Amino acid sequence: MSATPGSGALERLDEDALLEAVRGRGRVPRHVAVIMDGNGRWARKRCLPRVAGHRAGRHAVRRCVDACGRLGVEVLTLYTFSQENFNRPEAEVKALWHFLQETIGAERDELQHRNVRLVTCGQIERLPERARAALREAEAALAANTGLTLNLALAYGGRQEILGAAVRLARRLAAGELDAADVTEADLAAGLQTAGLPDPDLVIRTSGEARLSNFLLWQGAYAELLISPVLWPDFTRRDLALAVADYQGRERRFGALPGQAPVDGPAAAAPPLDPERWRELLKGRP
Repeated sequence: MSATPGSGALERLDEDALLEAVRGRGRVPRHVAVIMDGNGRWARKRCLPRVAGHRAGRHAVRRCVDACGRLGVEVLTLYTFSQENFNRPEAEVKALWHFLQETIGAERDELQHRNVRLVTCGQIERLPERARAALREAEAALAANTGLTLNLALAYGGRQEILGAAVRLARRLAAGELDAADVTEADLAAGLQTAGLPDPDLVIRTSGEARLSNFLLWQGAYAELLISPVLWPDFTRRDLALAVADYQGRERRFGALPGQAPVDGPAAAAPPLDPERWRELLKGRP
């Protein structure tokens, strides 16, 4: 799972030329999801408080939003705050919420300029009121934009999300809206917090750690994984472009043999970039 595509020609290009070349190769992932890891280690290496690493990570977010827009990626999901992060020291958690509120306000005009739509997933009700209000205002202001969709996973947990979807499905069954014998994966997926978005094609984790950390467990079942050794605040447009180039060089088989058509089943009913797959997926939405 290298962070480089193995093509020396691509690696020698400057950043702008690299982005153009990668987009020109086609087969750009519709949805890129990023586990932004390494802020604390970045700060520790510089003898700075952990919050300084989070602040530095804001620049990496801006770079990735720009790169995804230029590559033609439709959705960028950023694992911004996990449910487990509530276990961190109270002062750090409070600083993170303040920083989120500050960042949303500071970046809103730039996102508008880039035609970015903002959405969120996670237990947003657990956020402090001021942070929730800043998010609601930004989502409303950017709702009509038609470019990249930036999805912030906040107070998010994959297992908790699946549990919530299962509970919603159980309620539909109890209400007689569905028969248990007819329940499909699409029925459960319609209750996920990301319903309406394509599943991620590429999941990137920075800082060299090789685990999913409870992130998009259902949606990422067939995603390509890429582990980058780069700490998140140092992650550049170039790193993102090379990750996409690496993805372009992989063969997505969904359990089939090399060169074999994917086996029958919901996960392999159509190529991952086929919009028809997502229209079918959403038919069961309540």
